[in-house]
Amino acid sequence: MTAPDAAAGWRSRTVDVRGGIVAAQALGDPTDPALLLLGGATWSRDWWDDAFCQALAAEHLLVLRYDTRDTGESTLSPPGEPDYAARDLAEDAVHVLDAFGIATATIAGLSMGGGLAQQIAAVHRDRVAALALLSTSPAGAVGDLPGPSAAILATFDVEPPAPDWSDVDSVTDWVIEAERPYAGPGLFDEDGMRRLVAAVWARTPSMAGAANHFLVAESAPSVDLSALRGVPALVVHGSADPLFPLAHGEALARALDAPLLVLDGVGHQAPPPAVWPELVAALAALAHRSTR
Repeated sequence: MTAPDAAAGWRSRTVDVRGGIVAAQALGDPTDPALLLLGGATWSRDWWDDAFCQALAAEHLLVLRYDTRDTGESTLSPPGEPDYAARDLAEDAVHVLDAFGIATATIAGLSMGGGLAQQIAAVHRDRVAALALLSTSPAGAVGDLPGPSAAILATFDVEPPAPDWSDVDSVTDWVIEAERPYAGPGLFDEDGMRRLVAAVWARTPSMAGAANHFLVAESAPSVDLSALRGVPALVVHGSADPLFPLAHGEALARALDAPLLVLDGVGHQAPPPAVWPELVAALAALAHRSTR
């Protein structure tokens, strides 16, 4: 988890969206197939590791990432009072494509971003070349699925005191303890997480509002997954995901008639470096195949 490097070739752009702006970046050759990365709840663009994005660009992809509302340099709402809905977050992604002059893209969404990717494909089918759905759950009805692990449920019952949002060390310690239970065994990189949070904190006027994403997620519309069966898709899921157990990925793959890539030992987390070669190759193959 490295801090973004302006010298690494990123091209930054401020994108107008309903009621505000989002801060977006592109990396790679503009003539290459586009891959738009949508992160999980509370994520700024920094969570998509710079080295991971460089590896994708090296596979001849135009990589895009951006600060979701209430993160980084994008428009912020007061904590607990988001002035947008899940539909706005989905539309923001389309505005990012427009801002970079991209007609269609492979949309890769992780967790909440996976739900948004499904919404985008349902509403803007013409903009979606393919879907890559990571560590997420079906946005439409597929029957009963298992809930979070007992360890995760226990964290829901105890709300830790909020950090001092003006103090980077306080915020960092708070985020680390919040994220630790979600990682696969032996895959929580505390030093990397510390660097990541410091980078996010430095770019964000206040990180307190990022929790608005959890409120907004409740407004997400259901998606008719059968209507997405014609979209080239790949489902990626960690075998040790404690929030959305593997059955969620399996159900999503069945609903979309898509292949399932299981990442052994990975939890509900940003892709750890150990799986980058396999994941980068799979995402590149999907994006290139869908643009032929």
